[in-house]
Amino acid sequence: MTDRLRVVVAAPFPEDDLTELRRREPRVDLVYEPELLHAPGVEWQQAKRREPAEQARFEALVDTADALLGAPDSSGKGLARTVAANPRLRWVQTIQAGGGQIVRAARLPDEARERIVFTTSAGAYSQPLAEFALFGVLAGGRRLGILTAAQRRHEWAPRLVMPAAADQTVAVVGLGSIGRASAQKLALLGYHVVGVHRRQVDAEGVERIEPVERLADVAAQADAIVLALPGTPATEKLLSREVLARVKPGATVVNVGRGTTVDEPALIEALQDGRVGFAALDVFSAEPLAADSPLWDMPQVVIAPHTAGVDGHEPRVVAELFAENARRLLDGEPLLNVVDPHEFY
Repeated sequence: MTDRLRVVVAAPFPEDDLTELRRREPRVDLVYEPELLHAPGVEWQQAKRREPAEQARFEALVDTADALLGAPDSSGKGLARTVAANPRLRWVQTIQAGGGQIVRAARLPDEARERIVFTTSAGAYSQPLAEFALFGVLAGGRRLGILTAAQRRHEWAPRLVMPAAADQTVAVVGLGSIGRASAQKLALLGYHVVGVHRRQVDAEGVERIEPVERLADVAAQADAIVLALPGTPATEKLLSREVLARVKPGATVVNVGRGTTVDEPALIEALQDGRVGFAALDVFSAEPLAADSPLWDMPQVVIAPHTAGVDGHEPRVVAELFAENARRLLDGEPLLNVVDPHEFY
């Protein structure tokens, strides 16, 4: 253990949030040069384009860190360069909840993955994403797509059956922090929530947990499917063409995890033929979503451009999480949200 920790802030943060970080853990020596980073705001996770001289300054700065708040340039390439150049680096916390994918993209040698602890900001975005999941399930059950289409036609459409929450089952696929928060909110409204997860976990509001191998069976009985999965090789296209072939007719699909977890062409087909009645999508297989994607013009689809997790408070929550992890590191305690060095989440 050491008495102090030199932390280079590699992402833009409001000064008030960094002040709070220092207050919570005064043993950190924060180094922050905001001119090398773009102004904090909605796009705070994106890297700034720097002139060569600025880039050299930025790299020299992160190479002096014991710990980094934010992976350099939020990229595997930037992280790999820094890890190779900075032998004193011992901890990196990404500002992304799914920051394990940055670590995976860096293709670090075993020595580096043993020397450095990587943590993510999982949990910082859970509440707004859970609210979007709730919105998507409600919108699907309340036939938002049908109502919107009729409204655009100026048509007083026939009355619709809109099932009560207590008569609907929602499958929440992935019970990490986002999935658990989604399940809790859905259950509080009266939905029957079934979890799909690779192991048994404590999840408030979940009536039972089924293994991932039974996803198709669960989908056949669910009125809505909420995907809250990380993007890993194991989850790629988990909502597959085969699973979509078995969904309950007219089911709602909500994705607040990663776009790679859905077979997007198969989902489009399912929306076109009515197997899926409604979709609320925050993420896509490729972002930005291509301008010629059929999803744009479907009245039964709500598109959020990877913005459902933005509520304006996430930098403060990330800073508070970092302060807690810094305390744990300095006191020799286990850190929160440690990235698995093999599965990268």
